[in-house]
This record gives sequence, structure tokens and C-alpha cells, in this order.
Amino acid sequence: MNSNNNRLASRLGLFVLLGVTLMPGLQAQPAPVEEIRPGILRGYLAQSELPNALGIIPPVPEADSAAFAWEQSVNQRLLGLRDTPRWALAVLDNDLSFPSAAGTFSCALDMPINQQDTPYLYQLLRRTLPDAGLATYSAKDHYQRTRPFVTNGEPICAAGQEETLSTDGSYPSGHTAIGWAWALILSELAPERSEEIFKRGLAFGDSRMVCNVHWPMDVIQGQIVAAATVAVLQSNPDFTNDMQQAAREIAAFSGRGMPANRNCEEEAAALVIVVPR
Repeated sequence: MNSNNNRLASRLGLFVLLGVTLMPGLQAQPAPVEEIRPGILRGYLAQSELPNALGIIPPVPEADSAAFAWEQSVNQRLLGLRDTPRWALAVLDNDLSFPSAAGTFSCALDMPINQQDTPYLYQLLRRTLPDAGLATYSAKDHYQRTRPFVTNGEPICAAGQEETLSTDGSYPSGHTAIGWAWALILSELAPERSEEIFKRGLAFGDSRMVCNVHWPMDVIQGQIVAAATVAVLQSNPDFTNDMQQAAREIAAFSGRGMPANRNCEEEAAALVIVVPR
């Protein structure tokens, strides 16, 4: 396993419930997948199959550019969201470990997401995490952009991770790539919920700016890398199989009145808070 895998990995039941039964062709559990590190499943893509972020996204904005001046102004305005409900959501979004991260789109899909009830969807999220995250590292390692908290000296929502993040390139945002990849995938599985899914996916990227760990262009270009990754995934047979099974799980559970992983009222209240640009 290469150093990129090590770096990202270091951070990072029966389908019968309340009268919902197995659909034809839906297996109860997917085949086990090995972990590349404790808690991190092997992705669908080999390292050689990942999109080359360095060749896709533009260079980091120059220090004396209008683009960077805009980024700095956005960052300063976002510091005012500290200790608000929006900051609390950014704290949640910072945690990419499972089962916590499985709840990210639970409210958007109006259903629970967990290993017992939705095993294919749960695995789909876990396996696409390293694919989208690692795809950012060709650019991250090349540019080694300094993160905003190092520049402004203000707190971050990822308490205790300051030392690790200060030596990890900011551009593009790996968290954003993961969250936007999930949004693109889930919108394909549940197009009728696409508005809620995309709203939550965009907010996931915004959380990285609220958290004071990424600049706006880091987030924007993270979304580009996510789109490139999802495009490559479409030709992977294991991915497409898990997509088919996950679609059946969503059809069985979404909108059935079952409790989501998180408090959806609190999430909605946090999302109402405008993230300034």
C-alpha cells in the first residue's frame, strides 16, 4: 500500500424490519471486503484507475491574486459561525468514520442507513470514500497548500487534528470530494430525492470552510475531483452491482416513516444558516 493510502486511512441484518421484506434478487449481505486500514474498506478502484486531480484542476490561486483575496474575505466572514448550529454540523461532517458518517445523507434520503438494514448502501458509502479521497492526492501532494487556520490562527472544528492537518495539503479538499461523490451517487439512486441530496452534499463541502480547514477553491475543486471519480466508477462491475442492490434498499426504506440516523430537525435548522461567499 502506498503512502497516500496510509495517510488517508489514518484519518479517516436481515432486510426484514417493520414489515419491509427482501425484494427479489436482493441479497441480505454483500460479500466481505478487506480493510486497507482499521475501519477503512478497500475502494472499488485501483490506484492506477483513480483520476489524476493534478491534470484536471487548475493551479492554486496566487497569493497576490483577486481569487485569493476573495477566499480570504470568505474565510473571515465564516469565522463568525463558530459555536453556532452550523459549526456543530461541521463538527459532524468532519468525522468520516463509520457508522457516524453513514448518517450524513440519512435525513436527505428520509431513511436509516446502517450495516444491518441497508448493507449494500452502507458498503457503497464506505468503499467510495477511499476512491474519492485518494483521488485528490496527486494535487494535494503537489501543491501542499497551507490551510486557513495555519494562516489566521483561529480554532478549527476538528479539535486535536491541528498538527496532522497542518502538514496535509489543503488543495483540493478530500472531505469535499468524498461528500460530493456520495451526493452524485445517491442522486442517481434516488432521483426523486435529488434536491435534498444535493443540498446536503453542498453543505458537506461548505462545512470544510466553516471548520476553518479549507479555502473556497479547495472545496470547489474537490467537487470536480468527485465528479471525475464517479465517472470512472460507472464502469466498475462491483460498483454497479452494489448500486443496483443499494437502489432496492432505498426503494424499500426511503419515505417509510422510519427514524433517520440523526436528528433531522436539528440538521434542517443548521442548514438554514447561510454560509457567506
